[in-house]
Amino acid sequence: MSDLPLAVFLAPFFLVFEITQLVYAERFLGLKQIQAGVDPRRLGPPEPIAALWVLCILSQSAWLLWLLSEDATRIHSACLLLVSLCGFALRGNCTVKWVLVILTVEGALRMGLMVSMLGSAWRAL
Repeated sequence: MSDLPLAVFLAPFFLVFEITQLVYAERFLGLKQIQAGVDPRRLGPPEPIAALWVLCILSQSAWLLWLLSEDATRIHSACLLLVSLCGFALRGNCTVKWVLVILTVEGALRMGLMVSMLGSAWRAL
């Protein structure tokens, strides 16, 4: 890990995005919505929030693909991509009650992998 890519240190920005995503998911898909019988997937978030959300997800994916090309971060970025793809596949095939659970577990796994990658990078400095 002597040639550590500087892109690793963008991880705190994506950690903030993950935390924001979990908070927003709880408000948007939370228990109150589920108990009211509302399917939030049909309503959708406001357009500016949806655009920002998609932009962050696409930039995170591009960042992970960038890190995938580096030897020092390949395993972490591959695991992050795998968790994201599995979460996406599971969320698309489950009921609304399980979407929040899957989002929470997926977010926790991604945050843990990012913290692990940051820790490895910090130790390599």
